[in-house]
Amino acid sequence: MNFLVSAYSLYVKAASFLQPLILLVFRLTWGWQFFVTGKGKLLHHQDIVEFFTSLGIPLPDFNAWFIGGLECVGGILLMAGFCSRLIALPLTISMIVAYLSVAEDRAKLLAAFSDPDPFLQADPFFFLLTAILILAFGPGPISIDYLLGRIFKKVRPKKKLV
Repeated sequence: MNFLVSAYSLYVKAASFLQPLILLVFRLTWGWQFFVTGKGKLLHHQDIVEFFTSLGIPLPDFNAWFIGGLECVGGILLMAGFCSRLIALPLTISMIVAYLSVAEDRAKLLAAFSDPDPFLQADPFFFLLTAILILAFGPGPISIDYLLGRIFKKVRPKKKLV
């Protein structure tokens, strides 16, 4: 029995080495997609305003600029792993709103547990998944956030117990 426990423990340690790589791949791949999508919204602003207007989104002009900027800047921050958890929250909210704004996607979101396939195949799914992963787990050790955390941990003076 000890052999099985030791073998499983070794397996878990080996598999854990994949965590930073998985987070990095998600950040780079979907951070780039966020950037490209946001850039497209900014470059084709009037088309996005018309689309947002057709969806009944309030202040379509402002929201087109805001979401385009959020996705563009958010994508860059995700790729760099800088302020990752901070930017992941508004990106998550943005993707939930994206699901809720389009009637077809809203139905997919609401039926996610009873019929998950359409939800998983909807356009916002991997954007939402990436934002939630980074929000929950952070950017991983291959990131600026991790590097800054290590630097500030060394710089911070230690408290003396009296």
